[in-house]
Amino acid sequence: MTNKVTTECEGFSSLPLPAIDVNRCKGCGRCVAACGERLVSLATSGTRKHAVLASSGACVSCGNCIRECLFGAIGRQGEAAPQEPPRSLPWPQGEMPLMLAPMQGLTNRAIRSLFVQWVRPDTVFTEFMRVSSVSAKRLTPSDRREITDTEEGVPLVVQLVGHGAQALVDAALAARAAGARHINLNMGCPYGRMTTGLTGGGMLRRPEELYEVIPALRRAINGTFSIKLRAGYDDPNQVLTLLPLFESAGVDFLVLHPRTVVQEYGGQADHAVTTAVVKRTSLPVIANGDIRTAPDGLRVLRETGAAGLMLGRGAIADPLLFERLRGRAAATPERQERATLLCRYLREVLGRYQEIFCGETQVLGKVKAILATMEDDDLGKILKQLRKAQNVRAFVAVLDGIG
Repeated sequence: MTNKVTTECEGFSSLPLPAIDVNRCKGCGRCVAACGERLVSLATSGTRKHAVLASSGACVSCGNCIRECLFGAIGRQGEAAPQEPPRSLPWPQGEMPLMLAPMQGLTNRAIRSLFVQWVRPDTVFTEFMRVSSVSAKRLTPSDRREITDTEEGVPLVVQLVGHGAQALVDAALAARAAGARHINLNMGCPYGRMTTGLTGGGMLRRPEELYEVIPALRRAINGTFSIKLRAGYDDPNQVLTLLPLFESAGVDFLVLHPRTVVQEYGGQADHAVTTAVVKRTSLPVIANGDIRTAPDGLRVLRETGAAGLMLGRGAIADPLLFERLRGRAAATPERQERATLLCRYLREVLGRYQEIFCGETQVLGKVKAILATMEDDDLGKILKQLRKAQNVRAFVAVLDGIG
């Protein structure tokens, strides 16, 4: 062949040939695309795909395949294989993490940035990224732009929601290539689509499929791999039957919301289930669900033995909940303190949303989504006025009245 790649690579021919570690290879195909000589292909061994070098005699040792491999599966013959860096959990070692939950429509990049700057959660999550089962590009361009390993120094976990082992693996590899270090599978959303395939909490309806999906994702993810899930689809003890799978597959940690999928958000989160899971697994378990105040969180930690907490609606309603749990802000603030925080918080959110969203209607709708998380009888009149505001000017006028 006399194509451009061959010409550029001729000077490398004295270097050792590539060597492929099939046990480390994820079968992603990046090396296949990188080889200008078309000498690398994918083969199947059992149920696994891996790369093979078709003809070593024609290889010019350019190293393109080595550079493209994200997983250290390709080195040079006679050289020590590159070592995979140890996986570090996305929170400081030995500490009890407080995480900001992924909440669709709420924990966008503006809110995550505000929380990082105000209270610095130990870990933040993206809103879930929907994985396409039909498009070759499994993640949208806008989702790819959100991906990084940290946000302002705080570990960022990329959450995927979708179905089908291959689609999810492709998405995980795309997230990895875009810079993700920590990836989470959403098996908890009670509103997952049920038509094209079971997603979110719907995956618990067919647990037999998880025995293909979970190990495949673990093989594809070099960084940490975690799962956020409900206690079960309609049986709150279902999670206990899945623990051996999670452990044997090498899942790094679990985030448990102890309601069933069919409960949606009704009833109470049963943290007795969290306690049972903590006792039955060696995996770190992060407790999630109905943690709206510092006393709530401290009680859940004390009663369950969980490794940490994930804060959702409670934190969106009161961003200082992180500091209250750390003992750096009043656990039960007085009315005036709550009113002052409300005013400061909503002004800050309004300003940030005006920078990233288009039009007054969208901005106001997004801010009111935050108001929907707030329950405070003492501030009920103010909250009602804010919810009824028809435009930003009227909304700000209510805030001005707070002082």
